[in-house]
Amino acid sequence: MVRADLQPTLTGNILMLRPLTEGDWEAMYVVASDPLLWEVHPASDRYKEPVFREYFTGAMKSRGALAVIDRATGKIIGGSRYANFVPERNEIEIGWSFLARDYWGGAYNREMKSLMLTHAFRTFDSIRFNIGATNVRSRRAIEKIGARLDGEYVPEAINGVPPVLHVIYRLSRAEAEAANMLLGDSDDREQISA
Repeated sequence: MVRADLQPTLTGNILMLRPLTEGDWEAMYVVASDPLLWEVHPASDRYKEPVFREYFTGAMKSRGALAVIDRATGKIIGGSRYANFVPERNEIEIGWSFLARDYWGGAYNREMKSLMLTHAFRTFDSIRFNIGATNVRSRRAIEKIGARLDGEYVPEAINGVPPVLHVIYRLSRAEAEAANMLLGDSDDREQISA
């Protein structure tokens, strides 16, 4: 059986990802309460407290949820998660990710994904991203890091996400390397401490 730390502490130049705790509720909701974060997401009402509470409860139960922290301010600016291990593919999902709007469009999402991918590829052969088919913003972001479209499905309703069409993207280690998404041991700009 594969044993992986799905709640590591990962530190980069501008971000730190660490295990999500119950004590993070208020800071996470401050970020998540922005309706524009969710406007193209299948759970477009996730900015509402009861809906985000369901998301947060699911994150805590997952044992793979991470708080994303801006190292310059020490503030939580979002979250992400490892989940849904598929043994026959030695594959893990990265998802449920969000960042405050001030952190969109560049270095922050890239570093968050680089940290998570580098850590995951120490154990897994493939990374999967499941995205609402109409969530063009997230689809573009995943395509920028080298993931390839590999199918679609309609999931059961979970954590406030209705059963709507989702697309599956996959990323192999070679594809991540080609997109320059993995942090090497010789890279003195960013460190992973797990």
